[in-house]
Amino acid sequence: MLCALVVLPFLKIIGEASLHITILANDKYLLGVIRFTFIQACLSMLLAIGCAIPVALALSRHPRFRGRTVLLNLFSISLIIPSIVAIFGIVAIFGRTGWLNQLLELSGIPWKLSLYGLTGILLAHVFFNLPLATRIILQSLDSIPEENWRLAAQLGMKPVSIFCFLEWPAIRARLTGLCILVFSLCFTSFAIVLTLGGGPRATTIEVAIYQALRFDFDLNTAVSLSLVQLLICASLIILGSVYGRQSEMLLRNASTANRFHRSSPSGVVIEVIVIFLAMAFVLMPLLALLTSAINPALWDVLTSDSTLRATINTCLVAFCSGILATIMGLSLLWSSRHLRVRLGRSKMARLLELPGFVVLIMPPVVLGTGLFLLLQAYADVFSLALLLAILVNAIMSLPFVIRILESPMMQVSRRYDRLCLSLGISGMDRIKIIEWPLIRKPLGLAAAVATTLAAGDLTAIALFGSERVQTLSLLLYQRMGSYRLYEAAVTAALLLSLCLVLFWCIERLIGGRDA
Repeated sequence: MLCALVVLPFLKIIGEASLHITILANDKYLLGVIRFTFIQACLSMLLAIGCAIPVALALSRHPRFRGRTVLLNLFSISLIIPSIVAIFGIVAIFGRTGWLNQLLELSGIPWKLSLYGLTGILLAHVFFNLPLATRIILQSLDSIPEENWRLAAQLGMKPVSIFCFLEWPAIRARLTGLCILVFSLCFTSFAIVLTLGGGPRATTIEVAIYQALRFDFDLNTAVSLSLVQLLICASLIILGSVYGRQSEMLLRNASTANRFHRSSPSGVVIEVIVIFLAMAFVLMPLLALLTSAINPALWDVLTSDSTLRATINTCLVAFCSGILATIMGLSLLWSSRHLRVRLGRSKMARLLELPGFVVLIMPPVVLGTGLFLLLQAYADVFSLALLLAILVNAIMSLPFVIRILESPMMQVSRRYDRLCLSLGISGMDRIKIIEWPLIRKPLGLAAAVATTLAAGDLTAIALFGSERVQTLSLLLYQRMGSYRLYEAAVTAALLLSLCLVLFWCIERLIGGRDA
């Protein structure tokens, strides 16, 4: 089923694109869209990683700082917040009537920040990727052996020498893979550009595909851009497979070694300022969102029919996508594990897992375009909006599920497979007695991540949804677009609360109290 869902849309796009790819060469606007996509992704990557390095250095140099754990937990929360929710918080801070512009006006400063366009896109990308980049770089710094710090203290190395010979080599080891990862995330960003782009000058490939399908119904342009997106994403995946494994995000904090070194008083002041600015940058949009939600429209929005229907649809899409992604991930891993452990065929096992990661080549809007082309001749695609949203989100969550469960399931098999064979334990008995207690926690985390990602997704439902079929993400986008800010604030807070509750409940329900 997974191969059919991925391969058939891919073949349909390839078949259609062969007829229309020449459109791109003669269209200056589409060439400008491709160029802007690269420019904003490069700038976002440089800003996010450039800001993450000093934050990670400051946190690494103060391992016993009491706010370190709070900040890292805050960074973890920001990684699962729906894009459209965080965008509302960013607008509340940096928008035309946001907190920053109000503060500048009270201070008598005539300058005002214009959020929409490239500026807003860069700010939002830094908000989402700064926590991820900081955690990855911090893990590299925390992995420096304690013996190296002891030797640096014995040699009396200055801070500049410590950075050049200890800290920078640790950062550089993961820098290439991290750059590819962040660039890929910014390149395939959809909700941020759709909301903050502000017009044709700030449009990326994915948004252009969405506009071609939904507003212009220009299948030729949508197909041509989808092929370009496929080729670029495939190149990024190839690069990421070479450099990206070492940049995988770990959800647990790395252990910290004793540095045997203290920063100078001026250095401590600078590092505290850096940590405070990073915390404020991530925390302020969330605070602005929560305070904006307490407004006169609160009760009316929560009890309105559109909000209730959207909430039910969101829960339906989230639960079904989470269950489907988890089942597909477990099925792939059980089969590949059997090939590796029982039959000793590692290459075939990797080939079997490939469909779970090939979907990384096809961003949601490209996969949605392929499904649209496949189904348009046989059914009303928009009447199948929820079903298509469930399928697209399940497929897009699959790589996260596989990454989380792969290592624990392999460890269980290598440790207990021979014992189960000798005792004749198999089937449901093996799952209940051996597998379940050992993979319960990572399974809970995988299901929670898949469910939360589907609950906050805007791409699939924006492509297939309508006024009749909405989720909270689409409803929030529509209310923001029509400047119903009171209603949008309540909707954003509701979606954020729903995602956090879903994540916590599913992780605890499946993973247990200690998850």
